[in-house]
Amino acid sequence: MNSSDYREALMDYIRAQARPPDKFSHQPRLYRLAARLAEGRAFDDDVLFAAAWLHDLGVFVGHRPEDPARLAAWDHVAYAIEEAPPLLRKFGFPAEKIPAVLEVIRTHLPSTTPTTLEGVLMRDADILEQLGAIGILRIVSKIGRDTRFVRFADALRVLGRNADDLPAKLQLESARRLAGPRLKVLRQFLEAASAEADGVEF
Repeated sequence: MNSSDYREALMDYIRAQARPPDKFSHQPRLYRLAARLAEGRAFDDDVLFAAAWLHDLGVFVGHRPEDPARLAAWDHVAYAIEEAPPLLRKFGFPAEKIPAVLEVIRTHLPSTTPTTLEGVLMRDADILEQLGAIGILRIVSKIGRDTRFVRFADALRVLGRNADDLPAKLQLESARRLAGPRLKVLRQFLEAASAEADGVEF
């Protein structure tokens, strides 16, 4: 396989592996958003693309543990870092860039500190994906099928924490500008949910 073919192969692989299937849309959205955040700054597009498409491999059904106790302690980032190199080599990805991809995956969570521009771009984009209408859809879709989200209250609690904590973790000015409207939507949703509940627990 030619190196120019790796993108199609990687997208096809993730499309087949993404279960539940709604998890698939996060990857193309994340890649486009991360690239947009660069605002003309030079970055390695191969590295950003591969990291965006592979970073959540460990959250898919069939890759993560099914046992609730094991799932509670599951490190999906470590899993993705372990699985990514053979997959990338198989798909014809430039071998010399694989370590950079792994570093971006390693530092994509809000609790981490990226060491490369590609890492900053993806981490900020991933934070933005947890805000606004998309953030609401992604969390609410987990109710009843994820052990962390048994009731509506569980989702609202996480969404509230996202609204309170995540915007301050953004590093790029471009990301902070995009966060404003998303945060407004998220806060309006939380206020509406609270008002409509009328004091009744979810």
